[in-house]
Amino acid sequence: MNDKKRAIALSYEQSMESPHVVAKGAGLVAERMLALAHENGVPVHEDPALLALLSSLDIEDQIPEELYQVIAELFVFLYKMEQDKIQDVQG
Repeated sequence: MNDKKRAIALSYEQSMESPHVVAKGAGLVAERMLALAHENGVPVHEDPALLALLSSLDIEDQIPEELYQVIAELFVFLYKMEQDKIQDVQG
């Protein structure tokens, strides 16, 4: 079993055709990616099955159409998390 930490960063904007990979790494690179995400308030979602599916993609690759639904659900979940955080801060 491979215990090395792995991470993949996705990005999506309305002007894009589909989400794409903006960064990926393993080991120390993955740990640094996660640390930077936390330091900058970027939401992090751990999903080993999704990570396995996305691992074959290279940086700048678009998400394959068969993963659109799961990625859309993930983005909605993260968006709702961010909105809840904003509401908590605003009190």
